[in-house]
Amino acid sequence: MRDFNEITATEGVLKSFDSIENKRVKVLMGSIVKHLHEVVKETEPTFEEWLKAIEFLTRTGQKCDERRQEFILFSDVLGISMLIDTINNRKNNNETESTVLGPFHAPAPDIRFGDNIAHHVKGEKCLVKGKVSDINGKVIPDAIVDVWQSGPDGLYDVQKENNVVDLRGKMKTNNNGEYFFKTVKPQFYPVPTDGPVGEILNLMGRHPFRPAHIHFMIKAEGYVDLTTHVFIDGDPYLDSDTVFAVKESLIRKLNDAIDLDDNTQCKELTFDIILEKKI
Repeated sequence: MRDFNEITATEGVLKSFDSIENKRVKVLMGSIVKHLHEVVKETEPTFEEWLKAIEFLTRTGQKCDERRQEFILFSDVLGISMLIDTINNRKNNNETESTVLGPFHAPAPDIRFGDNIAHHVKGEKCLVKGKVSDINGKVIPDAIVDVWQSGPDGLYDVQKENNVVDLRGKMKTNNNGEYFFKTVKPQFYPVPTDGPVGEILNLMGRHPFRPAHIHFMIKAEGYVDLTTHVFIDGDPYLDSDTVFAVKESLIRKLNDAIDLDDNTQCKELTFDIILEKKI
């Protein structure tokens, strides 16, 4: 190309993709370039602004490690994670809706039915139970239920020092498709703001808070994997989740209950899960 200008730029770059053999890569790269060029033409960034954007992405990558994924967080606060999740998880038969994975999933210890996953935090005890079934109500034994949450201090274990493992666990449903574990009452919390994503939120004048929730990842043979949350009814941030992950069907009430193991008062949360059968 010998005459690169504002008019010929996009077409010239797209023409360079003619040799791409992978059709999906060609579609993706073509769309990305067309839209990025349109953004540049519309906003006309200065060299300083463009370098600032590159420096932001560089620092975002530098903030990532095995315990934190800043790029996922960036995708979350722009609503991209939820948009991709929604497109790839369209539901037709009242299956439990999905929502974002989030940046804090990590390998969880195996736990047994009724175990407590809260070992290093103090908070109001909460019993979490439910059953896993298909759209016809058929229960699913041996489904893997992977759960994780933040503590009353608003932090996940991977955000803390000493590689502590807490408030996460992995179990299998029993013969009746039921799961049950003990934890502490989930609380709303801010996403990490000590990195580039925090700077962006501040620049946009947005708060960093997520409503109280517990993460679930469910796997069962013959069924589509599900990644979702259960949200707590009445939370002040249900309508302004900074990662746009709330869905009405995933909100549940906390009820007063008694832990029969030690006859103490606590909260109880019931979250039944309906899986989609693989085609």
